[in-house]
Amino acid sequence: MKALSTLARSVRASTTMAIDTQFKKMRAEGIDVIGFSVGEPDFPTPEHIKQAGIRAIEQNLTKYTPAAGTLELRRAVCQRMKEDWGLDYTTDEVVISGGGKPILYAALKTLVDPGDEVILPAPYWVSYYELIKMVGGVPVVVETTEADGFNLTPDHLRAAITPKTKAIILNNPSNPTGMIYSRAHLEAIAQVIVEEDLYVIADEMYSKLVFDGQEFVSFPSLGEEVKARTILANGASKTYAMTGWRIGFACASQEIIKVMSNYFSHSLSGTCSIAQAASVEAFSGSQAEVETMRQTFEERRNYLYERMNRIEGVHPVHSQATFYMLMNIEELIGKTLYGVTIRDADDFAQVFLKEGLVALVPCTGFGAPHYLRWSFAVSMENIKAGMDRLEKFLAEG
Repeated sequence: MKALSTLARSVRASTTMAIDTQFKKMRAEGIDVIGFSVGEPDFPTPEHIKQAGIRAIEQNLTKYTPAAGTLELRRAVCQRMKEDWGLDYTTDEVVISGGGKPILYAALKTLVDPGDEVILPAPYWVSYYELIKMVGGVPVVVETTEADGFNLTPDHLRAAITPKTKAIILNNPSNPTGMIYSRAHLEAIAQVIVEEDLYVIADEMYSKLVFDGQEFVSFPSLGEEVKARTILANGASKTYAMTGWRIGFACASQEIIKVMSNYFSHSLSGTCSIAQAASVEAFSGSQAEVETMRQTFEERRNYLYERMNRIEGVHPVHSQATFYMLMNIEELIGKTLYGVTIRDADDFAQVFLKEGLVALVPCTGFGAPHYLRWSFAVSMENIKAGMDRLEKFLAEG
């Protein structure tokens, strides 16, 4: 038989899903393992949002929807962007899809021709790299450092630009680092982007989960020239604990949104009518539970950081947002734990899962081989138990 597509065969499985698969297999076998890997809120979807979904079923809202999304949901997205970030979008500048990944994929398909380069600051969410490859683009990874707060500097951005550069993916707040960009830093990056005439895919999925009273600045809010070059990607999953409902959206110029909608019309048709009805309530209804969840995440972040900071051999990176915290294991590289030489985060994750019975995400696939990601979208009880196990694992290894 003829070979499968070279491009398709080059795409690697998600490392976040791989470690979660092992964790779930061990748990199914009755092993007392604790998971800190896959990133989704551990809260139920707020009741008023669930009831909106139930009403949609009872009212027989179960038919095909427009490829761009229902008018009601696009209006609700426009309202939310205006109230939260002062952004003015029309319904023709919004497209809805089944989660954030289809939005990002369609955005890249809209912007990128085969061979075009897309700048990707590291550490990066593992799917970005593969999504760029999936559309025939070339990922250009630009390293950032913990000392710089894992923020891309304007100088490093400018140095990475070539005649083939088409776009940059800017994830703010960042998965996996939990860091955010200040307004001044974003303005400096925006200046380079406008001067070099680049597009920006601004993934702001965690924009409502920011801690310590810090300001979040939405990238397209920095001016009309910036907004014209930006595809803003966001969704309902993280903010409203709606991961299983699968609702993502993009805001951009009418020209870009039309192309993305055309793409969806032939690939995904419309997005689930029931999930869209529930999301109208999420975006336009009470936002009180969003703040309740955010406060809980901040309390957990505080405990996790303070506890991990007292453990020798590792050190935490103080996250400013999201529900992730990085753990730096540079002191352990080259050392032996339970008979295994630790070369990178993959080695540590495998040994910790087997011997410590804790599942973490190694950030090797995120462009940060000496870091692991802890999700604190888990109960405080499990966070405390995870820290106990980390202490024991390192002391006895």
